Amino acid sequence: MLRTNAECRDRIELLHSRINLLKGKDKLLMTMYLDNSNSFRQMSRLSGLDETIISRRISKIIERLIEGKYIICLRNRDRFTAAEMAIAKEYFLLGFSMRKIAAKRRWTRYQVNKTIKKIQQRILATKTQSHKGNM
Repeated sequence: MLRTNAECRDRIELLHSRINLLKGKDKLLMTMYLDNSNSFRQMSRLSGLDETIISRRISKIIERLIEGKYIICLRNRDRFTAAEMAIAKEYFLLGFSMRKIAAKRRWTRYQVNKTIKKIQQRILATKTQSHKGNM
């Protein structure tokens, strides 16, 4: 799908506005990519990782930032518990697996899965309400 220059600029601005939500290596990679205009080859040499790994990682980060599920949770944080917000951040923003979240919280994967589904239902309900409000 081809994008106009305006659409590309809007996506880049959106990424810039959300980059501060990231931490550690993900934030560093996105800064190198967006602000410094480093190529995947340059980032590969600096990090010691393969270009393909860098490319995939940046693509996944961009996808998560553009998708904005965690942003919806932030805007509606009064509907979520602190644990749900933490899981939303780890899953939707940082890209942690359910297994990693479960291990970190000492929960079962079933509990994590159930919580993520609950969060997704609230996100969908919020999107539906906002679309009805726009009509």
